[in-house]
Amino acid sequence: MKFRHAGFTLIELMVVVALIAIASAVASLALRDPASTRLEHEGARLVALLEAARSEARATGLAASWEPRAAQEGAEGFRFVGMPPSSELPTQWLAAGVTAEVLGARAVVLGPEPLIGAQRVVLHLEAQSLTLATDGLGPFTVIDGESAAAPRS
Repeated sequence: MKFRHAGFTLIELMVVVALIAIASAVASLALRDPASTRLEHEGARLVALLEAARSEARATGLAASWEPRAAQEGAEGFRFVGMPPSSELPTQWLAAGVTAEVLGARAVVLGPEPLIGAQRVVLHLEAQSLTLATDGLGPFTVIDGESAAAPRS
C-alpha cells in the first residue's frame, strides 16, 4: 500500500514561520531612524565633554559652566564658560540641526565644587529628543523614557 504525502508537516510550517520572524526582526533593527542614531551619538559625545570639563574645572578650581547657544543667536552649538583657553573644547554639534536646552536654568554648572546639584539637558533633533542628567554627585548619563524630557516650547 502506497501513501501519498500532500502538503507540509506541522514542523515544517513552524520552521518557516520561525525563519520569517527572525528575518523580520533583523530587518526592523537594521532600519533604525537616522535622526535617533545621530542624537544618540551627540548625547554620548556631550556626556563625555561635560565630564571632561567638570574634571578640569575641579582640578583647576575654576568656576565653569556649559551653555547651549539659542537658535535666535544665529549660531548653532554651545560654549564652555570659564574654562582655560588651553582646554580647546569643541563648540559645535556633529550633526546639523541639533539644539539643546538646560531644564530650569540657563547653563549647566560644572565646577569647581565636587557637588554641583541635580541638572538636566534635553537634546532635540527633528522630532526626537534625548535627556542627559546628573544628580550632582554622579556623572552625567542618558536617561531613557519620554517622561524624562519636558515638553519643548
